[in-house]
Order: sequence, then structure tokens, then C-alpha cells
Amino acid sequence: MDAASAAQASLSDYLSDSLAVLRDLQAADLTPAVEAATDAIVAALRARRPVLVCGNGGSMADALHIAGELTARFLLDRTGLPVIALGTNAATLTAWSNDVGYGSHLAREVEAYGQPGGVLLAISTSGNSPNVVEAAEAAKAGGLSVIALTGAGGGRLAPLADVLLAAPSRFTPMIQQAHQCLYHYLCLRVEAALA
Repeated sequence: MDAASAAQASLSDYLSDSLAVLRDLQAADLTPAVEAATDAIVAALRARRPVLVCGNGGSMADALHIAGELTARFLLDRTGLPVIALGTNAATLTAWSNDVGYGSHLAREVEAYGQPGGVLLAISTSGNSPNVVEAAEAAKAGGLSVIALTGAGGGRLAPLADVLLAAPSRFTPMIQQAHQCLYHYLCLRVEAALA
């Protein structure tokens, strides 16, 4: 599905395409990658190393969602977990973007909050968002593991990722729907391991 066909689709057709992407996601069998992502996040959180999450636009909303689920609670009562959505401090974002540049603001926050043994969960539907790629580069340089949530192929994030979770689509809304399934499952597994 592309933007033009989506605009003309009936609700039934749109939902059928959504289900098809989820079936493709299931067929891709990302189980080993999800297990590796879960293990990395759990290890970081057990060591009280922060998990940093970033993205732009809808992916930023997903970063906030993930941080909220893990810092507060998902399904189980437990202690709070150090999960930080980057780019949420407007003063930091605007100061750095004005003085230095928007493309490196997430990398600057990785530098500020990241710790060796921590994790960066980098979300980009294309895998090519320049500021998310720079954040992943900063994470690698700082000794963090990088988990990338992308669309098909992984883009520029793929070679930087220790774990790549690539949704089998190139259509942003479908990628984001697949991402929500993946990160809700990650939250479920992480919380179960740490509760």
C-alpha cells in the first residue's frame, strides 16, 4: 500500500492491508532478534543503566509511549525503570538546535545520559533519519547497545544496530503499526523479567 492507494481504500481494505503486514511480520520470525533485544534491555536495567529511546514525529510518540510503559508500569506492579525518551526537554532541544544544529541534538543527549552497558532504542521508519543515525553513532562510541526499530531493509541504522527489528513494509503507517506490536511485546517481556 502507498499513500495514494491508502487515501482511496475502504476501512475494510485498510484493515486487510494492516493484517497482511502483521502476517508478514509473523512470517519474518523476528523471535531471535526480539530475544536479543529483550536480553540487552533487561541486562542494562538490572545494572541500573538507562535505556534511551528516540525517534521523530510518530516515532517520537512511540519513544514516549515506550518510556511511559517501562518507567511507570505496563501490566505489572514493580519498581520504576530508568527509561528516558530523548528530545523531550524543549529547552535542551531548542538551545542545542539553535546553537549547534538539529541533526545532533539526540546524539548530545546520548552523550549526556548514556552509560556503557546501557541501550539506545532508535526508532526510524526509514532507518535513515539523520538525527537518529547520529544518536546511534554516539551510542556505539559510548559503549551502549543499539536496538533499531525500522521499516524494511533497516536503512542507515541497520549496520549500526546490534539488534535490528525491521518491519516488513516501506509504508510509514504500516511500519508504525508493526512497531507498536513489537514494542508492546518487548515491554511485556522486559517487565516480566524484572517484576
